[in-house]
Amino acid sequence: MTLLAWVGGAVTRGEIPSLKINDHGVVAGDGVFETAKVLDRVPFALTRHLRRLEHSAAGLGLVVDAAQVREGIVAVLADVAAPDGLARLRITVTGGPSPLSSERGDGPATVIVGLAPAAPAAPFADVVITPWVRNERAATAGLKTTSYAENVVALRYAHERGGTEAIFANTVGMLCEGTGSNVFLGLDGRLVTPALSTGCLRGVTRDLLLEWLGDVAEVEVPLDALRSADEAFLASTLRDVQPVRWVDGAALAATPGELTRRAAEVFAERAAIDIDP
Repeated sequence: MTLLAWVGGAVTRGEIPSLKINDHGVVAGDGVFETAKVLDRVPFALTRHLRRLEHSAAGLGLVVDAAQVREGIVAVLADVAAPDGLARLRITVTGGPSPLSSERGDGPATVIVGLAPAAPAAPFADVVITPWVRNERAATAGLKTTSYAENVVALRYAHERGGTEAIFANTVGMLCEGTGSNVFLGLDGRLVTPALSTGCLRGVTRDLLLEWLGDVAEVEVPLDALRSADEAFLASTLRDVQPVRWVDGAALAATPGELTRRAAEVFAERAAIDIDP
């Protein structure tokens, strides 16, 4: 796999060390990131991803150098080794060189832009509900931070049980999100998705579906609503719209259902005519 990384003004290939050992992203997981889908070296919805990157950074008290970020993006996409076809663009901003503690240093943030080939999403998802919860009142709720250890543990839990994605409730038992996806449910002919008040991330694909479909309800629903849903799908940057086949081993009534089919068709049509909606 060809991996390109832009750090400090230069593109490197492969797994060449590029970070200082006291970078706060390594020391304390102090950073934010975005992942954008790239097709034939053209990123999708990049403006929205960069806007959310700045929002997440502001939540951590980090300052994003927008010009530096765009320089890195242009550099990796223009490199001769940049992959054609489907690829993953990863933009990371960390707290930069800092003490070996929770305290952040006073130097500039570190900006990293990575690019690597990506595999197409599977035609369906099998989800497992985790025994852990999202804290909707956490300081980082709704921010896309690099502190992903909780997601790593939850996804491993799902894989060990035959699943492809793990689903969280929040502290009061409301359906929240996946480790890297938003959840949509078909309930009695109506399409719903957890409200941001549950602590879920405001996904770029989620936002586009809300805008393009126009009739999705943002609500708080109990976790058990996922198990009893007529249909469900996951939404994320590299999944787009991915039907859910089963929940904790129990098949849903339809995979995909009519609401899921419509969402997938609308998303594909609109995305095809506007690369940066």
